[in-house]
Amino acid sequence: MKINLSLMIGAIALLSAASCVSTKKYQALQTENSSLQGKLSGISQENENCKNNLGSANVQIAGLQDQLRAERSHVEALQSSLDKCLTSTSSGNTNISKLIDEINASNKYIQELVNSKNKSDSLNMVLTNNLTRSLSKDEMQDVDVKVLKGVVYISLSDNMLYKSGSYEISDQASQTLSKIAKIITDYKDYDVLIEGNTDNVAITKPNIRNNWDLSALRASSVVQSLQNNFGVDPKRLTAGGRGEYNPIAGNDTEAGKAQNRRTEIIITPKLDQFMDLINKAPDADSTSTTNP
Repeated sequence: MKINLSLMIGAIALLSAASCVSTKKYQALQTENSSLQGKLSGISQENENCKNNLGSANVQIAGLQDQLRAERSHVEALQSSLDKCLTSTSSGNTNISKLIDEINASNKYIQELVNSKNKSDSLNMVLTNNLTRSLSKDEMQDVDVKVLKGVVYISLSDNMLYKSGSYEISDQASQTLSKIAKIITDYKDYDVLIEGNTDNVAITKPNIRNNWDLSALRASSVVQSLQNNFGVDPKRLTAGGRGEYNPIAGNDTEAGKAQNRRTEIIITPKLDQFMDLINKAPDADSTSTTNP
């Protein structure tokens, strides 16, 4: 009986040891699972940012494609006119020379559009990616970054930027503004418009007349913070207020009002060749001079 009792005690000890080892493994697996879940969340956020950037790029591509189609139609019309001139009398020689010059100018313009569009897209995508990578997950909840038609829009919620019912910059906003200021400083050939927006609730502060005042004062506070605290050249900065008249959501719910209470930082390239080329499109009446 003593032998059997010893065997039973030994068996119980072995089972207890095995149970301890299993618990440690389970805890290790739990820790590893939590780590993997964190990594998955980060990858999901990066994937969402890429989708947003892709959508903006598709809009830009569609716009350029429309212009390219219009230019190609113009080239086809010029080529048709040229073919008719080739069968006309010798008096059409001057018109042939003019049409050739117009065709060459149009083809050159198409290529410049493509090159400039690619350059503009690349610069703005780099700027956007640099900014979103520098922001923490908590900051990204109050910051929305978009690229539309070659312009970068950074929308900041008012609860992150300002003290409640005020136009004074809050302490928690300084870190986020410092990251935005670095991007603005690095891209010195970009102009920056700071635009304040409010919901439709009337302001009741004695020193602020209405939402026009509040939105303009908030934009001015951001401009002065970028200049005084982070060294951004004030010549590049513009402050403006749009009051309650530029909503992005309905003001009939608290969630909609929260979206409308925002400050937008709009970053535009000074040397946006794409827009310059739009204004310098070849003129059919002035691309060549008629020979006497």
